[in-house]
Amino acid sequence: MPAKLKLSLSEAQIQELEELRDHAPKPYLRERAAAILKIAEGQSGRQTALQGLLKRHAPDTVYNWVRRYRAEGKTGLEIRSGRGRKPAFSPEYSDREQAREAILHVVHQAPQRFGQNGSRWKLRSLLAVLKWLRLKTLAGLWQLLKRLKIVRKRARAHVHSPDAHYVEKLRRVQYNFLHLDLERMVFLFQDEFTFYRQPSLGYAYEAMGKSQPFAELGWKSNYTWRIAATLNGYTGRVTYVQGGHIGVQGMLQLYCRVCLAYPEATLIFIAQDNWPVHFHPDIRAALQSQDWPWPPTLPPNWPTQPSPKAKRLNLPIRLLPLPTYAPWSNPIEKLWRYLKQEVLHLHRLEDDWSATKLAVTSFLDQFADGSPDLLRYVGLQDPAKLYQALPALSL
Repeated sequence: MPAKLKLSLSEAQIQELEELRDHAPKPYLRERAAAILKIAEGQSGRQTALQGLLKRHAPDTVYNWVRRYRAEGKTGLEIRSGRGRKPAFSPEYSDREQAREAILHVVHQAPQRFGQNGSRWKLRSLLAVLKWLRLKTLAGLWQLLKRLKIVRKRARAHVHSPDAHYVEKLRRVQYNFLHLDLERMVFLFQDEFTFYRQPSLGYAYEAMGKSQPFAELGWKSNYTWRIAATLNGYTGRVTYVQGGHIGVQGMLQLYCRVCLAYPEATLIFIAQDNWPVHFHPDIRAALQSQDWPWPPTLPPNWPTQPSPKAKRLNLPIRLLPLPTYAPWSNPIEKLWRYLKQEVLHLHRLEDDWSATKLAVTSFLDQFADGSPDLLRYVGLQDPAKLYQALPALSL
């Protein structure tokens, strides 16, 4: 029977180990110091290893701690260089998150950039590129990707704004939105929307199995109807006009209605997309002088000056162009989503066009006096969060 492990410690060593046990930043050092102190108090090394610590260890592990402490003191309890846990994806990445990010960096690029054929990544092409994984089979790669939560998913259409002044335009809108004098000024987001007589597709409850909900189509032609509306970024108030066609006259009608809705406002900011009609010379003639650092692009066959019939209304409206092809930057887009969810998806009015239009009108009219719930839905309940991810720019 082997002799019981004994260890004698001086007062200075005991104080040093107690300090290490109670305050060491690394848990493994606290555990090793506790083991040394227990053995010094007379507890056997085996009992300390199996029962005296937070988790069980092999007795030889604890004996080794004691031998190293006798030989090197406090330094002997530290993990030596080159020891410890090896990289999970040797030798490139030490943990799964780093490996996952490295793989995603590859799959977010075209296979051709890595000398692989095809427009999309396949297991075979990934296996050829990700050599650092040291995998040899497609099944092994598939299992690893699944463990890292990287799977094949159906794509969705996506457009990245080509606007060279993308950040600057959003920052300009954000600055005016956040520095608004609410007693004299109004800030609106504006957009147009087209809906159809036929119901649009959406989710609905149905029995499990092959049966699906039906969007019943009417027998008549699929008529269209246009809406032009504004959304107050601070109250949720919606002002709109509608008709079979929205052009220059329709936009002027909307602007006049907006001015009537806010008679006390000395300045009304309207953030909108780059539809050329928004900047038609006849519309600009009806507004106060505009200040655009980036002049809008109009069709080459359009006139550059207002027509003789253009109305000089001097409306107190300042237009703020949003970036090109960036619908996500306009919160009113979510109002159209809300409208489709509540009224247009799978509606049962396919053969009653008047009733369909009336349902849309009723939906919009509920926001005539503003709505905190609508602001929350479109993401404007906290004005400070508008475009909050933009980098800081000087105006």
